[in-house]
Amino acid sequence: MRKLSMDELNRPTVEEFKSKKKLPITLLLDNIRSLHNVGSIFRTADGFAIEKIILCGITGHPPHREIEKTALGATQSIAWEYEKNITDAINQLRSEEYQIIAIEQADNSRYLNEYHPSADQKYALILGNEVNGVSEEAMEMIDTCIEIPQFGTKHSLNVVVSAGIILWDFYSKISKS
Repeated sequence: MRKLSMDELNRPTVEEFKSKKKLPITLLLDNIRSLHNVGSIFRTADGFAIEKIILCGITGHPPHREIEKTALGATQSIAWEYEKNITDAINQLRSEEYQIIAIEQADNSRYLNEYHPSADQKYALILGNEVNGVSEEAMEMIDTCIEIPQFGTKHSLNVVVSAGIILWDFYSKISKS
């Protein structure tokens, strides 16, 4: 077995990527403090071809060298915007008929494996701060909460790992419907 070369991967150019059909998901980054995490989420979002990222609160935004270090150019391919107040971002997305979902451990949350997204629905997935999680302001506005089941001694996953798990799960379920 041999690894494929970059040419053999047949990746689209940034221009081709921008015009291709996207997974109907917008990520809201709620006060993500690590610029490396922000960049990695951009790169993960590019890998799953999502619609957009909205950076909220203290979340850093491009152009920034520390974001680019891990994004590896994905800030050019993924549509993004900055909104200081996450409640304003949620209200806008709700007016556009997005289902608002927090990725968080909370009472009445649903395990990811039990949640079945639909291909004809748009989703806004909120990823929270590395220490405090999704803000209380955002939690008061959500339609539902999804929790990634965990079985070890730690209480949480890194936000980038959570983004990858959630996006893969949504991609695999939506592509089957």
